[in-house]
This record gives sequence, structure tokens and C-alpha cells, in this order.
Amino acid sequence: MVQDRTSEGGRLEIGFTAEDVARTRFAVSPLWEVVASVRVLKRADVLGMHRRWTEQVRPLLAAAKLDLAPLSSLIAVPTPGIPGFLAPPPTTPQPSLEVELAALRSTPRHLLRTTTTEVEQGVAALRADPDLGLGRLTEVIAAYWEVAIAPHWPRILTLVEGDILYRAKRFAEGGARRLFDDLDPQLTWDSGTLQLVQRRVRGAHTLGGRGLLLVPSVFVSPRIFSYVRSDERQPTLRYPPRGVGTLWEPRPQPYSDALAGVLGRTRALLLAELAAPASTTDLARRIGLSAGGVSQHLTALRAAGLVTAHRTGRVVLYARTSVAEALVAS
Repeated sequence: MVQDRTSEGGRLEIGFTAEDVARTRFAVSPLWEVVASVRVLKRADVLGMHRRWTEQVRPLLAAAKLDLAPLSSLIAVPTPGIPGFLAPPPTTPQPSLEVELAALRSTPRHLLRTTTTEVEQGVAALRADPDLGLGRLTEVIAAYWEVAIAPHWPRILTLVEGDILYRAKRFAEGGARRLFDDLDPQLTWDSGTLQLVQRRVRGAHTLGGRGLLLVPSVFVSPRIFSYVRSDERQPTLRYPPRGVGTLWEPRPQPYSDALAGVLGRTRALLLAELAAPASTTDLARRIGLSAGGVSQHLTALRAAGLVTAHRTGRVVLYARTSVAEALVAS
């Protein structure tokens, strides 16, 4: 069970040995962002931090007519617990969604469990026929990803990778104490022990030489979700990265003359307009070009690996790739 940290409840203490410090690492998890974002859509975003994202995504999900029941039935709100098998800790620093879904499909039957009564029925259905249930679940997640997360993934990935680089630098400067010093106001490091406030998980835990996995996640904010069970999986903390509060703010990005000199004015302008995913019709209206003309330029940008396309029902949304994000930013 993955639990969240709140200002209520007891204190969770995680003891580190020298081996645990040596094995502590970072990872990004597309699958976890899917799970956490569904919590946001189920009204868990108490601060309204992701309002712009939800306002854009809800009508797209409705248009795509996705049946999210196999996934949403496993995520209770406001209850903070999430079944641990639903988002296993990544085994590599940056796995693809396909890799994580393969791991989910192969979940052993004995791990299909939960302590949250609100999701017990959904978990029981998976246990009744794991092959069918997990297969259907991964299909739903993949379809949801294409509509709700994939168009925004380059922006999300840029933020979480930036946080990992920042924290790696702090670790190099001052070890574990400096690494955790500003990760969260209610998280402290003291004499080899990491302490944080928890609602449902408390007491002293050891890492058993497995180290701690740190996963920055945009959709957990303002919480920290912990997984500290004594099983074969690595203990994990999922925390909000720095700057997540500004993630969805409009960011006008005028194209540079240098970029226009390489790509041409229209294509540079299109990349600048794709600060958020948009359709051909939207882009044509913004830049004063015909839809056919925009489509031709987008085709060329896709061929160059600068733009991706994501179909949501009858609408195709275009988004910048990570390469394009870097070009526009520079």
C-alpha cells in the first residue's frame, strides 16, 4: 500500500545504514503519474494546482469515451492509500510506460491485495482472473496515457528531470542531510534517520540494505507518498518537485531569430505556440494560416522529431518533443 504524508497523524522514521545511503537513487515513473493524475481528476487536487490541466483533459476524455472504471476503481479519494501493485517502484532511472505496464501485467497473484476497503472490490476482481483483469487494466492505462498525459509529458519530464539534477547536486555538496534538507517542510534528516509525518503509516522502519528510491511526481503535490513494506520491492518516496506550482501556467515563448533561421519563421512560430498541446485548427486560428498549411508544417516537424501527435476521439493534439522543448528554451 502506497500511503500519503499529511500534517495529521504520527511520525514515520526510516533508518539508513551506509549501504542504504549507497543504494539510494532517483527514478521517473510514467505509470505513477497516470495513477496520481487519476486521483486529481477524482477531486483530490484540494489546492487547485492542476486546474488548467483538468479543464483541458476532462472534455478530451469525455470525447474519447474511455471507460476508466478498471483503473479508477482501484484509486480511492479522499482515502490516501493506493494498492502497491498498481505502481511498482521503477527498476531503472527512466522506464517507458510500456516497460512499466509489462511489469504490471506480470504482477504475482499474492501481491494483488489492499488494506483500503474502498478499493477491495476492484482488487478482488483482479484476483479472480489476474490475466484478464491485468490485461484490461493495462489497456485502459495506455489509452488514458495517450489522451491525458502523453501530450504533456515533455513538459512534465523537463520539470522532474530538473529536480533530479538539482538534488543530485545537493547530495554532492553535502551528502544525505543536504539532499533531504529542502525536499519537504515536514521531512527531516537526523543522525541517519529520515523522519516524516504520516497519517496511516508510522513507527520505525529500516531499509534492509535496499536503499531508498526517490521519485519526483507532479501529481502528488502537496503530499509525499511512501512505500516502505518489507517485501522484495525497493522502499519508495514519491514527492512533488520544485516548481510544480508553475507547471501549467501559460508561458509565452517567442521564437528566436536563430531558430527561425534554421526552421523557417512559420515552423519556429508553431513550436513556440505548442507550449501546450493544440490541434491543427487551434494553431491555424492563432497564427493566421490555413489548416492545410499548418498540417503540412506539422508533418515536417514530426518527421524531424520535433512534434508528436496524439489522437483523442476525433481530435488530434500536437505537442513538442523533449528535443523541441530544449530548442525553444535555448
